[in-house]
Amino acid sequence: MKILLIGSGGREHALAWKLSLSSHCEKLFIAPGNAGTETLGTNLPIKITDFDALTTSCLENKIDMILVGPEEPLVKGITDHFNDNPETAHIKVIGPSAKAAALEGSKAFAKSFMERHNIPTAAYKEFTAENYDEGVSYIQQQPIPIVLKADGLAAGKGVIICQSHVEALAEFELMVMRSKFGHASDKVVVEAFLQGIEMSLICLVDGKNYLMLPEAKDYKRIDEGDKGLNTGGMGAVSPLPFFTEDLRQKVINRVIEPTVRGLVMDDLEYKGFIFFGLMINKNEPFVIEYNCRLGDPETEVIMPLVNNDIVELLLATADGRLSEITLDIVQKSALGIVAVSGGYPKDYVKGREIEGLDVTFTDSLLFHAGTATKNGKVVTNGGRVLVAVSLGDDMKEAAELSDYFLQQINFEDMFYRRDIGHEFRDMKDV
Repeated sequence: MKILLIGSGGREHALAWKLSLSSHCEKLFIAPGNAGTETLGTNLPIKITDFDALTTSCLENKIDMILVGPEEPLVKGITDHFNDNPETAHIKVIGPSAKAAALEGSKAFAKSFMERHNIPTAAYKEFTAENYDEGVSYIQQQPIPIVLKADGLAAGKGVIICQSHVEALAEFELMVMRSKFGHASDKVVVEAFLQGIEMSLICLVDGKNYLMLPEAKDYKRIDEGDKGLNTGGMGAVSPLPFFTEDLRQKVINRVIEPTVRGLVMDDLEYKGFIFFGLMINKNEPFVIEYNCRLGDPETEVIMPLVNNDIVELLLATADGRLSEITLDIVQKSALGIVAVSGGYPKDYVKGREIEGLDVTFTDSLLFHAGTATKNGKVVTNGGRVLVAVSLGDDMKEAAELSDYFLQQINFEDMFYRRDIGHEFRDMKDV
């Protein structure tokens, strides 16, 4: 098969690596890709939302399957675009319809879906400029902390946890009345703050069946000790010691199966990955958010744990045959550490040459996130630059391997956390 992978981050490099291992992958194209993906396939200089250019490229390269990495093209209807075009309808697109992708594209839509299908989540209300005063009164009456979410896509920055009513009211005004996040915050979801442990769970859905991938946890804060500003993710681990069989069954019964049934009931066409952002409070699961694609950096630690041929999984997804698939999981701990540009998640400099990329280790992988090739050299091209992922007999060993890997690599102002998976490092039998 000839496959087109859309995206350019660490998630896409991990997927490109996994796709390249498949006996079914005859040729791999990545649009636009990065310096890492170009070693595994052909990078195409096409924007992820330029559907016309992507269509032309698919026809020229006789593409059989499209795997969509990021959320923006899915929310904007890339799956519908290819399915509804007679010239491209034969291409298997792995990703939900635009209507179904609203589970990520609209926080209000997702909350309404969860409420309608009795899926546990935080109490909430939604507000716009039209009922702004009602929103002010509502916020004043809620316990602190309180969470404000821009309804639309806001590049991962649209969620604010407020520690006082003064802060909450100020942010509410900035979001609704002053368009802090552009049109994404024309509507704001105000919800109760959930205490507990966050985790990520990703499933493949073929329209009626689902397949659970290994669970994971990512680390959003920039500084060690889970302090500082939120980022796109400074690292991730999988599997999780606290994800017991009892908790797994609760998640299946209360979250995953009601969600898949709800998709069918609401006539939401969904063939692709669905991400459940969960909060576990006293061994009870609550849904924080849905994403309509794989997480990043969770993908980078999940993919090395899955022994199955990924193209076979994707074909089963496209053809509605996931019930026939059994996952083969590596019995190891996976830990990924993200190396970022100095200044991230605020302002940072691009174009810094990266040294040490020729280093390899048996139990470790290096995925490129924000990189590019310039004058024959690999340079930084984003805030999150590289992800070192290692497999170990336990989390401590995996952490030591990933840390050692990054010690061999250097670029100016490179920074990474050395405490990823800190709470699991002394646990055995992970």
